[in-house]
Amino acid sequence: MGYVDAIILGIVQGLTEFLPISSSGHLVIFEHLLNLKMDNIAFEVFVHFGTLLSVVAVYFNDIWNMITSFFRGITHRNVGKTYQDDAYFRLSIFVIIGTIPAVIAGLFLEDFFVSVFHNTQLVGVTLLITGVVILSTRFIKYRAADLTPKKSLLIGLAQSIAILPGISRSGFTISSALIAGISREDAARFSFLLAIPAILGATLLHIIDMITSDISGISIAPMFVGFLFSFVVGYLAIRFLLSVLKSGKFVWFAPYCFIAGLLVLLFIG
Repeated sequence: MGYVDAIILGIVQGLTEFLPISSSGHLVIFEHLLNLKMDNIAFEVFVHFGTLLSVVAVYFNDIWNMITSFFRGITHRNVGKTYQDDAYFRLSIFVIIGTIPAVIAGLFLEDFFVSVFHNTQLVGVTLLITGVVILSTRFIKYRAADLTPKKSLLIGLAQSIAILPGISRSGFTISSALIAGISREDAARFSFLLAIPAILGATLLHIIDMITSDISGISIAPMFVGFLFSFVVGYLAIRFLLSVLKSGKFVWFAPYCFIAGLLVLLFIG
């Protein structure tokens, strides 16, 4: 893999991992348009780790408080009281609950997801579906309800559906949170925090594959370049999406998904 390919795929990974336009869908599109393939397992580890660090960089304080509160809470004699009193302990529990559907889907439907990953027609359709879901938030009355275990599970179910290529993880999770009445800020925060175990899980799986594969002769420099671009672009993408959500213009991503989906169906699928 050359430096140009590493830069392009690093940018695509960092940009589309967090913007509600589907990273998996765009990876399939770029594979067809530019004849690029992210078939280097070691490279996938690097770019996924880059996007993981970008989330950590933005939400470091929240993550640290969640971790310390979680371990303090589960060792407390009255866990129920800690749950009531400690917002970060509750948030850590909600993230765990929200991660369960994706874990189950990954374990039992892995073969299905692998079989449809390179289906460009499916990507065209699912991009249109993503656009519809994002557009639906335009008609929701703005509220600021609290996150609950039930709502966390529903948002987690939305994330599990996003394993399909063309379905945006952030688009589905943020939209489902907004539909559930969660504020824009809390919807974005929970969506990105929920991404951490998902991205971490994918990275660990790639590491396992890398250990069992022959990666001799692979140059480290292009992989580091991909990592760097995925981290920087991922960080900027998160900041950009947060500003868009704050301004109430989240639905602006819907037309892009519609156009991209139609172009894929007409010219690639």
